[in-house]
Amino acid sequence: LGNAWGMPGLQGGASHARAGAMEDGPLPAIDAAFAQEVPPHVRPDHRRILKVFAVCLVVWLTPLVVLALTAGPNNTFTRIAYFFTKMSTVTFGGAYAILAYMAQQAVEHYHWLAPGEMLAGLGMAETTPGPLISVVQFVGFMAAYRHPGGLSPVVAGTLGGILAKWVTFAPSFLIIFVGAPYMEALRNNKALAAVLTTITAAVVGVILNLAVWFGLHTLFARVAARHIYALTLQVPDWSSLDRWSLLLSAIAAILLFRLKVGMMTTLGVCCAAGVAVHLLGWL
Repeated sequence: LGNAWGMPGLQGGASHARAGAMEDGPLPAIDAAFAQEVPPHVRPDHRRILKVFAVCLVVWLTPLVVLALTAGPNNTFTRIAYFFTKMSTVTFGGAYAILAYMAQQAVEHYHWLAPGEMLAGLGMAETTPGPLISVVQFVGFMAAYRHPGGLSPVVAGTLGGILAKWVTFAPSFLIIFVGAPYMEALRNNKALAAVLTTITAAVVGVILNLAVWFGLHTLFARVAARHIYALTLQVPDWSSLDRWSLLLSAIAAILLFRLKVGMMTTLGVCCAAGVAVHLLGWL
């Protein structure tokens, strides 16, 4: 539709050659190579793809099958493997889009964490090196730590964190290794490019949902879920409003949007203010 109606935002992507033609100056080396001919080593090879698919599938699913057969479907480790496998295969849009679903399931469905603990995990993931989605390791650790079975809580938590990260990232490698040779052909598919653009717009709504969920649980100590047909609404208890969290949020908004202060400076100011409030015993 974007191509038919002449809407640039929904039109399909260009090939390497056309994209390069719109830029000033020479093409980068990789784009110049692909503009002339797709190198043989990245062309689709169905036999190789089947081998890669089989190897990746075995590497990915072996821990899940072993857990299901030895521990049973109701074991915490089996549930961790099932949940994070499902999350990594059916979600899209990056870490911020996935976090909303993961937080709601881990907190409200499985009861592995409290909302405040989920916020703490997100804070650690944001401030430590590595991808944001590594917060799955924290969730897996807490789930197994709370339900260690016959293991010590620390050992169970460590294994739960490793398992969560394994089943989250293994499907991604399968998709990359299997799908990469077809990417050049798909780049020129305008219909697919338009679909992906539409999905990107949907992801914005998913990220907004995440912001609302975390915002409510940051500002209010008690938030109840109200189910209206297929909708689930988060309704805060206004008497549980945290005035200091509200004040820090307002300061951050003023610094970012009004005064155009940088992100790192804003974080530093808010962190310092939060530490000061805690040390003064005002919380």
